[in-house]
Amino acid sequence: MSIILNIPAIVRISIVFVFVLIIIRKKVSLGNAFILGAILTGALFGLKPTGMLNSMAGSVVMPKTLSLAVMVTLILVLSGSLERGGHMERLLNNFRGLVANPRLNLAIFPALIGLLPMPGGAVFSAPMVKELGNKSRLRPDQLSFINYWYRHIWEYWWPLYPGILLSVTLADINLWTLIMITWPLTLVAVSVGTLSVKGVDLKHAVEKGRKNHSARPFFKELVPILMVILVGLGVGTLLSRVFPGFHIARELGLIISLILTIGYVWLQNGMNGYKIRKVVIDPHLLKMFYMVIAILIFKGMLEDSQAVEAISLEFMELSVPLVLITVALPFIVGGITGITIAFVGSTFPIIVPLVYSSGEGSFVLAYVMLALVSGLVGVLLSPLHLCLVLSNQYFGAAVGRVYRHLILPCLLLFGTGLVYFFIVRWVIFRF
Repeated sequence: MSIILNIPAIVRISIVFVFVLIIIRKKVSLGNAFILGAILTGALFGLKPTGMLNSMAGSVVMPKTLSLAVMVTLILVLSGSLERGGHMERLLNNFRGLVANPRLNLAIFPALIGLLPMPGGAVFSAPMVKELGNKSRLRPDQLSFINYWYRHIWEYWWPLYPGILLSVTLADINLWTLIMITWPLTLVAVSVGTLSVKGVDLKHAVEKGRKNHSARPFFKELVPILMVILVGLGVGTLLSRVFPGFHIARELGLIISLILTIGYVWLQNGMNGYKIRKVVIDPHLLKMFYMVIAILIFKGMLEDSQAVEAISLEFMELSVPLVLITVALPFIVGGITGITIAFVGSTFPIIVPLVYSSGEGSFVLAYVMLALVSGLVGVLLSPLHLCLVLSNQYFGAAVGRVYRHLILPCLLLFGTGLVYFFIVRWVIFRF
């Protein structure tokens, strides 16, 4: 054991990272990968079996852990309910004809689906994008890129994405404050995404408006999504002010809004017991619940084994720039796994303590934003990203051609995120 403890902490944690990434690539579930990674971390950093068990138990019973797991599970229940109840299909159909601009239609169809974190959701919007594409001169690789890119424009801040919820939990920051910082990145993503169809003639792809077609049915179908955000924000703010010492007041507000919205969707769509059971008794829900708990167990093990302190000390002794660490770790893990929650769960427990130990704690929001951008660029470029694989299959697009469209927007997105990091940091410093 003494020999292992003499190995530099950076090398030991690198062994953990490589181990976790390898077993994920070997199709081991994310939950099991993080549990095994936590055990390996405890062993490499000198924790005895009883210490590991105490760390795991302590992480599981934390209110933040349970509330996050419940929130993510409820979001998936809502997503499944909207899909099985035909809500999302009606939302897209009622939008058709409202906008005549073909460029907007091409982007909005996948963007609407992107409001909900549906696994492989790019396939859901693909038929609409393909229909418009058949009326234009767009190639399969261009259509696949558009469908894929605009499906993910919300992931930088939209509070229904598990990656965002996990980020605020691991960084111990306010959800709505992070949203205020990161939402402009969606505007950047929309802007750089237009480069893929710039100069292409789309005059034949105009959506003909239906006679007497109003926007009211569309906004009616949008009500559940608005309910979650508005009710969650309102109830969370109220609870945090009435009970200022209640640490999960805002999380409870979102949980209450999700439960109310799920009930509304079930009633609105007349979902019977069979359909509800199909949504609720879904193995994917249990896997996601387990995965969230496993990630927070991994975080707890990093802290309880004093791995974070050892790594922070070594990085400072080596004078490795904090910005470089914040960029590189999420990008590498995101690119290898193609899963947002994987790079957040594995790198944020290291990056956030490093920010504080480096005396940069006042700017943690800026660092979280930069880590999100870097990780998400890695995810978007990952050949293992399920949405990219499914979108390419649907349109029959060659992977290489799609990457030609991806590279420049990703570079511009990352570059803008890096500049924005220094702007946000400067603004926080000024105030």
